[in-house]
Order: sequence, then C-alpha cells, then structure tokens
Amino acid sequence: MSPASRPARIARSVLLHPLLPPPRPRRLAQLYAGLCAFGLGCALLISSRLGAMPWDVLHQGLARHTGLSVGACSILTAGAVMLLWAPLRQRAGLGTVSNAVVVGLAVDASLWLLPEVEGLAVRWGVLVAGVLLTGLATGAYIGARLGPGPRDGLMVGLAARTPLSVRTARTAIEVAVVVAGALLGGTVGVGTLLFAVAIGPLAQRALPLLSIAGPEPAEAGTGRGRSR
Repeated sequence: MSPASRPARIARSVLLHPLLPPPRPRRLAQLYAGLCAFGLGCALLISSRLGAMPWDVLHQGLARHTGLSVGACSILTAGAVMLLWAPLRQRAGLGTVSNAVVVGLAVDASLWLLPEVEGLAVRWGVLVAGVLLTGLATGAYIGARLGPGPRDGLMVGLAARTPLSVRTARTAIEVAVVVAGALLGGTVGVGTLLFAVAIGPLAQRALPLLSIAGPEPAEAGTGRGRSR
C-alpha cells in the first residue's frame, strides 16, 4: 500500500464503521434479504384478501385515492414518517433508509408476480405464510443492527419524548393508521388482527437466531422495534 493511499483507507474505515460495522457483507446480505422477505410477506397478506397488516391498510387506502401502487404509497408514507423524527431527535441508519425504499419495492414486485389466490383454504394458507414470513424477516432486518425502520423510530421517539410507553405508543399509532386506512378503503380483516397478535412473538423468537453481535449504528435513540 502506498503512503498516499493509507490516509484515504483510514478515513474510509472511520466513516464506514459507525455506518456499517463489521462483518459488513453479512450485515448487508441479511438486511436486504430480510427487507425483501418482509415485502413478500406483506404482499401475501394483501393477496389473501383476509386483511392486510396495519400499515398496509393505510397504504391500500392511499393507493385507492391516488392511483399510485401500494408499494409507492409505502415509500412515501415512510418518508413522511421520517420527517417526524426531527423533533423527536431520532437518528437514522442505513437500515432505516433501506427499509423505507426496499420494502415498498418488494411489495410491488411481489404483488405483480403472485398469482390470484382463490378458495378460502388457499387464502388462509397464504395469510398464515405471510404472517410467518414477516416474523422471520423482522428478526432478520432488525438483527442486522443497521438502524430501526421508519415506523419503529417514530414509536420509540414518541415513547422517549412523551409519557407514553413503547407498547402504548405502538398501539396508538397502529390503531390510528388502521382506522385511517379503513376509512380510505383499505382491507381490514382477521389477517390484520392475526398479524398484530403474532408479529411480536414471532419476531422475538427469530431475533436471537439472527442477531449479529457488534455495535449498532446510531445506537442512541433507536430502541428496539418489531416491524417497519
């Protein structure tokens, strides 16, 4: 290594370490695999027509009134949520920005690729598969420890800056988005309730298996989210 290139390498290492601590290839692979799997899981819930996950109820409602895709509404909503981070003094990581974009793209791609689901038994199978996949995917992308999802950051920020607990903040946010989404025409059903009940325990089981040891970037103020 030439003496001239050494300072540049040191500078890159200093900048990359808080943003993307080692082992970098595994963190990146797990983050993006988890986000793509989460998007597929969301699409499976939507395709079942038995009730979308809470935030996707809102995204469906917005899609009906804007002409945009569900995934595009997911990306725009994530961006709007991140604007709310500023007064809450939350810090975004690489995983935060990736979550905002990749999940929406994965939802749209999955909805385009998935066939029409017919028959109640098949729809239930698709619903259960979607819930299980989102639980595993949540453990994967949170376990990469590259920053919380936009919606997780809002939940944690509200809990940190208001008298609300994390549980109360999350419940209040998700009830609000489900009500808003339902009024806009999003699909609320048994799948919405099943997701809300199951995602926490599923992610809790998956996280210890998929958590990568090491410092978490933007550790202050991130907390631990469950999904998106």
